[in-house]
Amino acid sequence: MRQAALNEALSGFDAVARIWRRRGVFALVAGTVLALAVAALVLLPVRYLATASVIIAEQEPGANTSAAWAQKIGDPADMESQLLVIRSPRLLRQIMSSPGVVDAVVGECERGRMWGSTDACQRLKTDPSAFIDHVDSRFSIASAGRSRVINISYQSGSPEVAKLLANALTQTFLEDQRTEGANSREVASSWLWQELKQLDQQLREADDKIQKFRRTKGLMRGANAPISSERLTSIGQQLSQAEAARAEAAARLQEIKSEQERGPTDAPSVLQSRTIADLKQQLTTVSAQLASAAGVLGPKHPSILALTREQATIQQRLVEEMQTIAASAQKTFDANNALVNSLKKQMDTAKAEAGSATLDEASIESMVRDTEIKRQQYAELYKKASELETERRVLRGSTRLVSLAELPSKPFFPKKIPFLAAGLTLAIIFGVAAALLADQLGRLRPAPKAAPIVPEPATEHAVAPVEDAPASVPDLPEPVQAPVASKEPSQPPEGRSHLPSVADVSILACLPRLKTLRQMSALGAILQGYQPLAIPQALRLASEDGEFQQTLHDLVHELGLDQAARPQRIAVTSPDAGDGKTTTVCALAEHLAAAGSRVLLVECDLAHPALAQVMALAVDRGWLRALEHGTPLRDEVLSTEHPHLDVLPIGTATGPVGDILEAINLDALLLGLDDYDIILIDTVLPARDDFLVNIDWAIVCVRSDRSLIEPAVTTVNRSRALGAGDVGIVVTMTESERRATSQPLAAAAYAEAG
Repeated sequence: MRQAALNEALSGFDAVARIWRRRGVFALVAGTVLALAVAALVLLPVRYLATASVIIAEQEPGANTSAAWAQKIGDPADMESQLLVIRSPRLLRQIMSSPGVVDAVVGECERGRMWGSTDACQRLKTDPSAFIDHVDSRFSIASAGRSRVINISYQSGSPEVAKLLANALTQTFLEDQRTEGANSREVASSWLWQELKQLDQQLREADDKIQKFRRTKGLMRGANAPISSERLTSIGQQLSQAEAARAEAAARLQEIKSEQERGPTDAPSVLQSRTIADLKQQLTTVSAQLASAAGVLGPKHPSILALTREQATIQQRLVEEMQTIAASAQKTFDANNALVNSLKKQMDTAKAEAGSATLDEASIESMVRDTEIKRQQYAELYKKASELETERRVLRGSTRLVSLAELPSKPFFPKKIPFLAAGLTLAIIFGVAAALLADQLGRLRPAPKAAPIVPEPATEHAVAPVEDAPASVPDLPEPVQAPVASKEPSQPPEGRSHLPSVADVSILACLPRLKTLRQMSALGAILQGYQPLAIPQALRLASEDGEFQQTLHDLVHELGLDQAARPQRIAVTSPDAGDGKTTTVCALAEHLAAAGSRVLLVECDLAHPALAQVMALAVDRGWLRALEHGTPLRDEVLSTEHPHLDVLPIGTATGPVGDILEAINLDALLLGLDDYDIILIDTVLPARDDFLVNIDWAIVCVRSDRSLIEPAVTTVNRSRALGAGDVGIVVTMTESERRATSQPLAAAAYAEAG
């Protein structure tokens, strides 16, 4: 029972069933591969892996963050460049100078040689190329995910050697990065100091040239401006003062001259003189005394005479003083006029000198501006050179150490669990491949002839046994006793007694499975046979499949259609949807039409109408419309591209269809269509008892991979109960291995399953 249950579980998967049939081969190959994996796990040399880590593209101290530096951080191209630098022969050659590296590699090489000379290992000490070839394949340089961390790993049979080599390459790379950065800054700094020296010399020469030019042109500077400008300003001021003084003197002189007619004593300039004021006061006093004395004394009195003489003397002195003042005003005017003329001449000379000095000053300003630019450039270069010198002294490089390699304690290869898992996977793969290959080769061998099958008389519950059922059908279900038929079963026609039977019904044919691809692999063996095909595609493949057409030819012979004396009516049905009913009836119709028989294909499957779409016909025409409108059924028959094949589809009706098959039978439906040699009906089985009356054959299509036979037996008994003349079974979608011996043998196997 356990074996039967296992076979039943495997019946739906042909590839698994084939592996189960060759389980001995599978076990042998899988066990061998697994044993080899265990042996390899034991015998393979142990490898240790030591890993050090560095991080790249970090900002250096003292350096300003630039757009180029920001773009460099995390750039995949920069990461790839660093990986190539680490693996470069230059760095691998440099690690030879690290202490103990060469001796460790030579010792590793000698331990790895189980036989042969060790001269090649000793050559690693003196031949850098051989050393690089030896260690390059053992180094593993890779970035850690999407980070900027680079892992530097080394594999070796010795954990000490793995640690030493990984740390040596890491330290060499870090030192190389620092050296390269320092060298580049030293070169830049040297160039900057050289430029600074040249600029300093140029500044000195420019300053000397400016001073010489100033001395040559006399462009000495005063307190606030060049001397020529200050001199011109001073002369201008003096000239203004002199002209003012001359104008004042001219005004005084003109005043004195204009007042001479009225008396010089009345002139304002004369009145301003102190001497004139004193004389006029004396004259007033004397005049007062003379007037006083004249009233008392006579004209000849000596006092009067003395006062008169004194008055005349004072007046004379006034006149003389007036003349002196006029002469002084004239001299002042003349002096101021001469000074103005002199200053004007000096002014003209100063203007000429100032104009010439302006041009010289413009030249001087240009020279000074160039000198200032160089002096500013000198300051900037000096600052940059100082920064580079500082960075060179404190530089640690853009790459820094994350961690050095530790001494590995666990082997990197082989790891037991992954190794055994891989061995188990390979064992299963090779075992499956060997089982499928052995099964394929077994099917190619000529099959032994089957013993003749002698059917026993049919009884009410009997199932015809088949002796010596082939061993190649282990996945068929266990036999199930058929229920009692409602009518007396008909006897098999003469000439078909050699066929096996199920519930006293002959298995007429085993139609092969149609496939779109050839079997190329184990996966194809599983997926290929169970890929659903559309009916048009299946019909095209059936027309191109010689084996399928030969099976149809044998089916025609089993049905007696090649020797029929009158028109035949054949109904094709199935227990369930998907058993190949429509494909079988269409393929049989095309086969008969191609053989020259006039065939009518009638569709009575109201739940799954497909003939109009398969044959590319009008979907509205059909026998439903004829019944609804009372028109002749002949008018609804449609022609196809096959000259001898016509189709009567279901069509469409304007009103509700309901259970229309329960109200009619096929004999009444096909009334008036007796001019065809063969009428094939694609139908389901309704509840009407006389539905199949006057139907010559009822063919039940059953898929070969059905796990239970009860639905097929039920459909067979139902066909008999509905009045079918003869009932037969067609097994569809059979695999090629079940057809390897012969069609009757495959049918016998299916009969044994029933």
